[in-house]
Amino acid sequence: MAGIGLGVLMATIDASIVNVALPTLVETLHTDFATVQWVVISYVLVITSLVIGVARLGDMLGRKRVYTAGLALFTLGSLLCGMAPTVGWLIGFRALQGCGAVMAQALGAALVAMIFPASERGRALGIVGSIVAVGLSIGPALGGLLIGWVGWRTIFLVNVPVGLMAAIMVGRFVPTDLPGSPNQKFDPLGAVVLLATLVCYAIGMTLGQKWGFGNSHALILLVAAALGFAFFLIVEGSVAHPMIKLGMFRNALFSINLIMSLLVFVALAGTFILPFFLELVLEYRTEQVGLMMMVVPVTMGIVAPASGMLADRFGPRGITLLGLTLAAAGCVIISTLDSGVAPLGYILRLTPLGLGLGMFLSPNNSAILGEAPREHIGIASGLLSLSRTLGNTSGFPLMGALFSSCVLAAAGLPPATSVTAAPVEALQIGVTGVFRIASVVIFCSAMLAALAYWIERKRHTADTGPRQSGSP
Repeated sequence: MAGIGLGVLMATIDASIVNVALPTLVETLHTDFATVQWVVISYVLVITSLVIGVARLGDMLGRKRVYTAGLALFTLGSLLCGMAPTVGWLIGFRALQGCGAVMAQALGAALVAMIFPASERGRALGIVGSIVAVGLSIGPALGGLLIGWVGWRTIFLVNVPVGLMAAIMVGRFVPTDLPGSPNQKFDPLGAVVLLATLVCYAIGMTLGQKWGFGNSHALILLVAAALGFAFFLIVEGSVAHPMIKLGMFRNALFSINLIMSLLVFVALAGTFILPFFLELVLEYRTEQVGLMMMVVPVTMGIVAPASGMLADRFGPRGITLLGLTLAAAGCVIISTLDSGVAPLGYILRLTPLGLGLGMFLSPNNSAILGEAPREHIGIASGLLSLSRTLGNTSGFPLMGALFSSCVLAAAGLPPATSVTAAPVEALQIGVTGVFRIASVVIFCSAMLAALAYWIERKRHTADTGPRQSGSP
């Protein structure tokens, strides 16, 4: 468990630590922001596009084998990133690093589900959830410290000893799972179609965020993604050994839980506007903003293990429904932020969101893996990871566009104006609008949780009814 946790922690920290370094990279590598942002985009793009293919390989070749290879590749990519002479090399090495990270992210939950029995799965996934929360919390702060003390290269080089340690621990202590049936074959056509579809979607959403969703390039890519997805479904329904066994989605609970996860991460993307509020409205310094942004992940990390244990004991449905209800209420409370809020008031407003998410994520993850056939648990873990990635990929541009439109409309400014030029009152209106919409999105997820609760109760009644009626 410690080896898996180190791998998850390393990949999570690296997803956020680089953002802090972007201004430094612009200066030291003599480039511009439009170019340097691809240091982040290339990493996310690789993870988004390869996660299902990697999960399928895990089911075929053995999850431990692929996970360990991912740790080794991530460590090599980190070393090369730390030695990159130019921004072009850095972007390429970040893509290589992403290839390793996707192996760890796609199969981490599958390894946990494989090691722990169903009665302990929620607690184990809760611990993993806490590790993710810790990584999200300390990533920006750790990045700032390392850059200030030693230099930007250390944010990558620090991964090398951690990655080696994690690979050794996983290799030594994690039980080896057997590869899948030798009759299984990889679906190259499905893999290529899905890769192209996800790349088009991710880049289309990125361009939509930058230039607006009416931009022709963004529209072409998003239409191509929709057509690619339709073609992917046709391919998967016609081949003997598909990437994703579409029959898995006939399990209503499995599908509902994945949609719930997707919706929650779309809504959670709204928190990225909070630094604008903290800096432009409350006039906090950068280090203060970093501390305030830790409220939600720290609260999630505290609650996640307990929610996992409760899900093991009482089942996940009631816990997820309660967590989503609390998270939706938390978004409504956050929408009341104004320029007069004190630090304690800010923390108290964000705490319900963190508590609700902490109560939801571990039980929901456990429910998804519990509904998947054991031979396809790698794919289930990959779909879970994809729901998070697509939620963020969709949520960031959509919430960003909503924030900009609310702020600029309230300020009476033209569409091309930066939100930093808007008055405080307009920024407050933008925050209110984003978190009201986020509360609606999470409420929709809560309605799905209620539906899942009803379906499971109905299933339980159907399973126990005949035995009860036939008993003396």
